[in-house]
Amino acid sequence: MPKPRRRALLAAATAAALAATLLAGCAALNTMSAEISTWGDWPADRKPGRYAFDRLPSQSAQPEAAARLEDAARAALEAAGFRVDQPGDKPDVLVQVAARNSRADLDIWADPLGWRGGWLRGRRVWVEPLWWPDLHARTRYEREVALLLRDAESGKPLYEARASNEGANAGGSALQQALFRAALADFPRTGPNPRQVTVTLP
Repeated sequence: MPKPRRRALLAAATAAALAATLLAGCAALNTMSAEISTWGDWPADRKPGRYAFDRLPSQSAQPEAAARLEDAARAALEAAGFRVDQPGDKPDVLVQVAARNSRADLDIWADPLGWRGGWLRGRRVWVEPLWWPDLHARTRYEREVALLLRDAESGKPLYEARASNEGANAGGSALQQALFRAALADFPRTGPNPRQVTVTLP
């Protein structure tokens, strides 16, 4: 094969490999992994049906925060087959939602042996003539959402789902929406608990 043609083929193959790598990287940036657990006894022949949110008294005392949380859960409920209750309609299920965001500032003494990627595996700083672990504290956030679906007529709990993940920031509404989607990703299946799922960020 002539050298110019060989170089052209090599360049084309390299460009294709680079494009595939970039696409894979972009896909990874648009997805989120979460740990989920699900419980319940959703009847096998029952369709999702219409839903309405059911606020706890503490949530009713903060209506704006409750509305933001419910808005974050709507897309996940619709993706699972539920339809929002319209004025004058009677809902089939009542949905309670909750969220938690915990912050932890970790230092080297919190993980002295380097478990879970602690200071022995973390960043290093150059202190001539050696590399030393970075002794600054690391901030981690644990983010979790939960849903409870009840039969609207009897009040019986039918399905409970939780999803959580952690990261270096508190996240925002898009991440919360993705967590709700992860929580209902396997609806109405339950177990094994916990398990990992990957969802696309909105």
